[in-house]
Amino acid sequence: MKTKILNRQELRQVQFLYNLDMKKMFFTILLAIGILTTASAQETTYQTPNWWFGVAAGANYNSYGGTTQRLNESLIVPTAFNDGDGFGLFAAAAIEYHFTDSRWGIMLQTGYDNRKGSFDQVTSPCNCPADLSTDLSYITVEPSLRFAPFKSNFYVYGGPRLAFVQNQEFTYEKGVNPNVPDQVAPADVNGEFSEIDNTIISAQIGAGYDIPLSSANQKTQFVLSPFVAFHPYFGQDPRSIESWNITTVRAGVILKFGTGSKVLPVEEEPSKTMAPEVEFTIDSPANLPGEIRVTETFPLRNYIYFDKESTDISNRYVLLNKGQVNDFKEDQIGTLATNNETAGRSKRAMTVYYNILNILGDRMGKNPSSTINLIGSSENGPAEGKLMAESVKKYLVDVFAINESRIAIEGRSKPKVSEQERGDTGEITLLREGDRRVTVESSSPVLLMEFQNGPTAPLRPVQIVGGQEAPISSYVTFKADNADDTFSTWRMELTDKNGIVQNFGPYTEEEVSLPGKIILGTKPEGDYKVKMIGTNKAGDITTKEATVNVVAWTPSKVEEGMRYSIIYEFDDATAIAMYNKYLSEVVAPKIPANAKVMIHGHTDVIGEEVYNQTLSLKRANDVQTTLKNSVNKLGTTGVTFEVNGLGENSAPFGNGLPEERAYNRTVIIDVIAKKI
Repeated sequence: MKTKILNRQELRQVQFLYNLDMKKMFFTILLAIGILTTASAQETTYQTPNWWFGVAAGANYNSYGGTTQRLNESLIVPTAFNDGDGFGLFAAAAIEYHFTDSRWGIMLQTGYDNRKGSFDQVTSPCNCPADLSTDLSYITVEPSLRFAPFKSNFYVYGGPRLAFVQNQEFTYEKGVNPNVPDQVAPADVNGEFSEIDNTIISAQIGAGYDIPLSSANQKTQFVLSPFVAFHPYFGQDPRSIESWNITTVRAGVILKFGTGSKVLPVEEEPSKTMAPEVEFTIDSPANLPGEIRVTETFPLRNYIYFDKESTDISNRYVLLNKGQVNDFKEDQIGTLATNNETAGRSKRAMTVYYNILNILGDRMGKNPSSTINLIGSSENGPAEGKLMAESVKKYLVDVFAINESRIAIEGRSKPKVSEQERGDTGEITLLREGDRRVTVESSSPVLLMEFQNGPTAPLRPVQIVGGQEAPISSYVTFKADNADDTFSTWRMELTDKNGIVQNFGPYTEEEVSLPGKIILGTKPEGDYKVKMIGTNKAGDITTKEATVNVVAWTPSKVEEGMRYSIIYEFDDATAIAMYNKYLSEVVAPKIPANAKVMIHGHTDVIGEEVYNQTLSLKRANDVQTTLKNSVNKLGTTGVTFEVNGLGENSAPFGNGLPEERAYNRTVIIDVIAKKI
């Protein structure tokens, strides 16, 4: 773990923020005491104000990423700076408008916004430490839409951020080689960054909570609102060159006041307004078994991804010890993934992928003439990449007893097929994660996918016998019409025929859907008495009762579908060429007459959404062209094709990890035979 020592400037900053926070707290306490102790003998009440005015103050935590090396026209430092962080002050005037009897409102904050920070120390070629810090700051204008989802004091907000640069100064400090202590350190360089954008347009989202400091008997009402906000790096690149980006988390408080209008007394006794009647209904589907079950041929990506700053195999991968090797069987991995019924397709598939090292060791053990090359790539240089490759080799040698002469290793700064070289520097962090990996290369056909070779060739696929997920349509739906207006919360008691009670809730929405498995446990079906218990804003209780028969969703037992998928490199739609023989000679012959072939193209989230939509459709259309030509040559009749490019929005896997993004660059082919 690296410990960062604060310099004098940072210590002064921390002390300033601490003193400022203490002054704010002291001022707030005095103000609250003054307001709350102002006695009012009259019983006049006032409406909650629509307009609020005040001041906001807080602290920005700024996280730096990207690359910074050319500081201005006269100074290019010898070693680029990448990551960093720091704290800055936020202070602004605030105006809010809350619509009457509505969850909605609008907000505007404008003032001083400091994005200062210090980059992580780097070492120059002379073995001299170098530091870079900046007092970057803006005048910011932040309009937002405000929404109180529960009609309470809690609210969320979001909107654009328009910022005008106010300070772009930096300080560059270069130390001396610790091995030559008699050197004199050069003087610090103070200057201003060049190519700074004068105006920044970005976005923010946040949440807050209004704490009233005065009663409804006072015309002028005060509120204290703690808040937290997130400013993502999108649009926050300070400069028009290089790739420096800033992500900010802000925390603070808003002290605001407003003037309410007087509530006039009503001479006549008002009539009682009855709350709308709550209608309680339950929809429990019959859940008959489906008809389609898919057997999937799942490609095995030939990449092992490594965590940042680590050369050890990530604990995401399944690692065995020597005593478990004899019990490991590759053909059981697909079964293991299938039996995991609570998981969706993505989790079952990743169960297969995370066994890649064990599958590779098992195959090499069964094929003694096979050899592999392990090419480790690291942004920190070939030496670290070689250490990553050595970790994989050591596992295969020590655990699976593979002769080390069959495994060659190599280190590189970037893989032969690099995401960074193809991608936009605005998403450099994700691209670097994809390039930090060990690539498995081989010329042994027994290890590779049919008809493929080279550095991007996936390993031979694994067959997953199709498990299925309970669809949303199989859930039991409980609906309490008008509960949103009548109740503050409602809950349910479900009692089975043995008198066992289950409690669900509390809920604030009108409609709730629950998987049958949560209610039934291991039972195939059951009858239940359901009591809905609602609590209104005054604390009064209302109950409704009903009965329901719940039937567990059952997976289909008819195995009629086949699934194949092919995977692409980043931003690549031409990789179909390397799959031509696979599609023509493996997939096409297995498509029966009158079958339906569904082809869905996907991408990961890197890049613009519109571009990804086009890319996914191009991939899917290329696959359709190859399959349609092959089916025609084989003389298979009556085959229909359905093609969709789903872009990034319906990605089969998550996008938080590089291996998930790698598998999202895919075309999935489902072959459904026509029932006779």
